Amino acid sequence: MKIIDVIPHVLSKPIEEPFAFSQGWVSKRSTMITEIVTDEGIVGWGESLCHGLQPPEIAASFVEFCFKPLLLDKDPFDVEVLWESMYNTSRPFGQAGAAVNAISGIDIALWDVIGRSLNKPISKILGGNFRSEIIPYATGFYRIENKNYPEAGIKEAKKHLANGFEAFKLKIGFGVNTDLEYIHAIRDAVGKKPTIMLDSNGAYNSSQARRILLEIESANIHFFEEPLAPEDIEGYKEIKTLTDTYVATGENVFSKIGFRHWISQKAVDILQPDLCSSGGFTECKKISAMAQAWNMMLIPHVWGSGIGLAASMQFIATLPHTPLSLNPEEPYLEYDQSDHPFREDLIFNAVRMENGKVKIPNKPGIGVDINRDVINEYKVHVFK
Repeated sequence: MKIIDVIPHVLSKPIEEPFAFSQGWVSKRSTMITEIVTDEGIVGWGESLCHGLQPPEIAASFVEFCFKPLLLDKDPFDVEVLWESMYNTSRPFGQAGAAVNAISGIDIALWDVIGRSLNKPISKILGGNFRSEIIPYATGFYRIENKNYPEAGIKEAKKHLANGFEAFKLKIGFGVNTDLEYIHAIRDAVGKKPTIMLDSNGAYNSSQARRILLEIESANIHFFEEPLAPEDIEGYKEIKTLTDTYVATGENVFSKIGFRHWISQKAVDILQPDLCSSGGFTECKKISAMAQAWNMMLIPHVWGSGIGLAASMQFIATLPHTPLSLNPEEPYLEYDQSDHPFREDLIFNAVRMENGKVKIPNKPGIGVDINRDVINEYKVHVFK
């Protein structure tokens, strides 16, 4: 089998109601989907995550002009050889960020080809499933213009609970005092039972994060995601042991090389690599193995289209408990509930929550079929 084409698809659509997180306003949802075509007619799909303000054209350019020439006529089963070749080629100008982000989408597509050719889901090829279903937590809670807070947050929290979620993650990072009022108001409104996480998207320094952690002890927060900038490993080590709240980060850390110091120094409690940005299956399995060796929990970041969602579930299926025990702590599935035009429809609504859990798709490859009509509907033609 040979690769005969590598096609980057830029998808984008303005959303009806722009929303804010701590780093700015999001007015459209975008992504970059990589399609790999083989001479045997097998097609694989992958995604390069578009963070809230990331132009998808960056990853598409890496695929089109840097990595595609390396992939044509190659055997997709040489997936690790291809990963290292792409990384080494872009090493002088892309050891992290957009380069690894683009490699991630390609790697997922290569594994999708492998899975479809073998008629097995990727999780089975990577060693098997530690679980067949995952407990999801609802991601959302973005700020909408002209809404009142914390009232709007309380309303959203109750909506997610009514829909069957037992856990949700609050977007914070809008000022220390504002966040403290918001967190306590929502905990008071929903009671003690629901699991609550926080995410400030790197809005604070260690002093501000310290104050938040100490003043929310009574709110019983499960984890605090990205309290600090992703470069501030010393700051994370400073705040990690302040309270019982787990400290988490990783969506803006890339490759096994990027994660090595976070793991060897045990700088956080929970690592959050994003399959669609931190290196794809090939690299994230190595990150997982490193984390297991240091007995560190891993709960992947997930915030993409239906392709990224399905692929991430294949990855989560393969994560061992750290450590193995009779009643281990299970990894969650981050399940984005915000406006996204090519999440459910792109995969024919194959991922659904039932009775508070989401079953891992078991079709070949990433486990789902792809709706080309959705890609054609939202595709932006970047290259002539």
